[in-house]
Amino acid sequence: MGEKRLEGRVALVTGGGGEIGGAIARRFAAEGASVLVADIREDAAERTAAAIREAGGVAKAIAADVGQPADCARIVEAAAAEFGKLTTLVNVAAALTPDACIEALDLSAWNEALAVNLTASFLTAKHAVPHMRAAGGGAIINIASQLGQTGAPNRAAYSTTKAALIQLTKCIATEYGQENIRANTISPGSISTARSTRSYGTVENAQRIRGPAHLLGRQGRVGEIAAGAAFLASDESSFMTGADLLLDGGYLAFKGDLPIKLKK
Repeated sequence: MGEKRLEGRVALVTGGGGEIGGAIARRFAAEGASVLVADIREDAAERTAAAIREAGGVAKAIAADVGQPADCARIVEAAAAEFGKLTTLVNVAAALTPDACIEALDLSAWNEALAVNLTASFLTAKHAVPHMRAAGGGAIINIASQLGQTGAPNRAAYSTTKAALIQLTKCIATEYGQENIRANTISPGSISTARSTRSYGTVENAQRIRGPAHLLGRQGRVGEIAAGAAFLASDESSFMTGADLLLDGGYLAFKGDLPIKLKK
């Protein structure tokens, strides 16, 4: 891959056993970072960590439910203890919220979305900042969503938490920028994963239905989100904080099928 942009960095990736989180963890390790992979599914976290080690990288796995405040503190301390410091935090973990209108949405599902999608990012950042300060700076990257910037039927819990996450990240940026601690979000469009496919039955169906909602005519790939995260974690984005990196294939630029066939 050439020069390793993240050499000497230590990263904690929540949701690192999933497809997007796993891709980010592997990309970070390939770029030279040591990575603590956290996931509620210990076996999934270990698979990601094992893949990193097999490729010559440095990684450990840890089981954690970031919906539990104690686990948010524990994994931050574990990363710093395992690798001697913490410079990079990536919050990918997200609750699997049901598709439901406000009338049908259970309070328990709403509260779970708040706990996992929003409060966990607050708590991990809260505990990570002192370690980043001691390291001379750091980068916090929170995975938001295109749906944090637009209304969507039956997605109130998910969309609301992602919108709030963008705002939380801006606030973190304002509080710690002068200490060389940067905070940014990534807002992916529809990404081709097993999770995004669950409502459509097959990957092919998901691509056929969701692809036309993006100007590029397809769903995104997990590697494209990982590439954005590596940029935000590296010195190449050293003058970037409080920003949202929109990786949505043009979804928000037009939100739907093109009204006319473009002339070539």
